[in-house]
Amino acid sequence: MNHRSTLVAAGLLGASGVALGALGAHALEAFLAEKGTAHAWETASRYHIVHAVALLAIAVWLRHATGTAARRAGWVARCWTVGVVLFSGSLYGLALGGPRWLGPVTPLGGLALIAGWLFVVAGAVAKDE
Repeated sequence: MNHRSTLVAAGLLGASGVALGALGAHALEAFLAEKGTAHAWETASRYHIVHAVALLAIAVWLRHATGTAARRAGWVARCWTVGVVLFSGSLYGLALGGPRWLGPVTPLGGLALIAGWLFVVAGAVAKDE
């Protein structure tokens, strides 16, 4: 991913994170409380928005990075984007009463988020080519 596509991903994830957080806190508040899934929704929206903001920093890094560091920063953006979709998306679905097969998707998204953070470390220690 380049800095522009990462900014687009950050913007879309940021907007959707705010919208879904508000939806859970207001329109769905009683429903989620009744089902006992408000905590899952809150976790999903917290990870969603944190990684959207973190993607902004990665876009700046991508704008200036070269060589190995740039490639690793691109992998950060990919991992975090996929991670938010899988992790937060599956939690949103489960909180709404979605199918049980969404349960195993959540840790896959979590692994993608973790991998993204490890790519941050790898990019930070990368030697320029």
